[in-house]
Amino acid sequence: MISLSLTQSLLACCLVLLGGRFLTKKVSFLARYSVPDSIVGGLIFAIITQALAAFGGIQIYLETTIKPTFLLLFFGCIGLTADLKLLARGGSRLIALLLVLVPFLFLQNIVGLSLAYLLDMHPLMGLIGGTITLVGGHGTGAAYAARFADINNIQNITALAMTSATIGLVFGGVLGGPISEWLIKRHKITTPFESGEHNRGDSLPKKDFIDVKPIAESSDFITSLCVALITLAGGSYLSKLVGSTTVSLPNFLWCLGIGILIRNIGPFVKLKLNDKATEILGTVMLSLFLGFTMMTLDLASAAKLAGPLAFILLIQSIVCSLYCCLVVFKALKRDYEATVMSGAFCGIGLGTTATAIANMQAITNRHGHAPQAFIVIPLTGAFLVDIMNVIVLTMMISLPFIGGV
Repeated sequence: MISLSLTQSLLACCLVLLGGRFLTKKVSFLARYSVPDSIVGGLIFAIITQALAAFGGIQIYLETTIKPTFLLLFFGCIGLTADLKLLARGGSRLIALLLVLVPFLFLQNIVGLSLAYLLDMHPLMGLIGGTITLVGGHGTGAAYAARFADINNIQNITALAMTSATIGLVFGGVLGGPISEWLIKRHKITTPFESGEHNRGDSLPKKDFIDVKPIAESSDFITSLCVALITLAGGSYLSKLVGSTTVSLPNFLWCLGIGILIRNIGPFVKLKLNDKATEILGTVMLSLFLGFTMMTLDLASAAKLAGPLAFILLIQSIVCSLYCCLVVFKALKRDYEATVMSGAFCGIGLGTTATAIANMQAITNRHGHAPQAFIVIPLTGAFLVDIMNVIVLTMMISLPFIGGV
């Protein structure tokens, strides 16, 4: 058994991210479809560690207690770059996204229930292979699995729920980029880089590099980190403050909200952040979070427990991909922002909000920024989707032929 310290674990994660970046540049398929570096590198690390455990008896344990901090800092940075003036302009997209999200929640559960029936499985397993784990993620999956185990006496359902959420996380990260890339090519979308709205740094002549002003100074990064830590401290405090009340919001939503507040009242108190420095800081935090998440996947357990559930998840991935291309993209105005949000919707529909944003970053790094997407998707994926999902699940579980079996 090899137990890595926090420093060693961070080093391993950074090496995994660099390895993923190298592969996404060198392997044409990965580059063409903008698969996130963290997904590629993390999966390879997980496969290697599983092989070492299976054939060499070597277990590798990472110190990951800092992982939640990375996610909270990331959402704080998202808030710190969220200009509400842009959200006002993109408000119609938020409404449109919510309008297509509700039917999708029903569709995903209906697909899961139908396949569970065809495979002679308990109907609740269809919901486990539906929005409980795919939209809800590991947390929602664990909560409902505990309930189903106690009330319905379904064996190994907690492990199956975790497996479903894990496989969905992988599918959501792998498919989001290709969906956006396909939409851009299929509909001949002009991207910001192509239109000249944003210039690539590597497109400048070498002689011009001497005169180019740095995008951010070291003091800009320190200021952004300082304020991001304020969102972390404030968000954690507010989460604990209301933790015992009827209001139940995820920690990262508090950090996001505080970040948005600081970003939009800052100019009135002479606080001006370098958005580029904050974006880079947020990207680093998200990369580390997803890197740790993918590195610690238990692929062996997932393979053993999946069985018919893997078939359900495969069909769900196909349905989600088609829904992104045929419904989400058309509802969101069929432009570049719509392609980015369609790839992100795949992350929300199969994985997590962090996966959705990683998909967006992979696309925007290649084609240019999508400011409305980076406000609409976190708001939808971090908060609104959970509320809608609980309502839909409550309605479906209450049906006698599902929860009453």
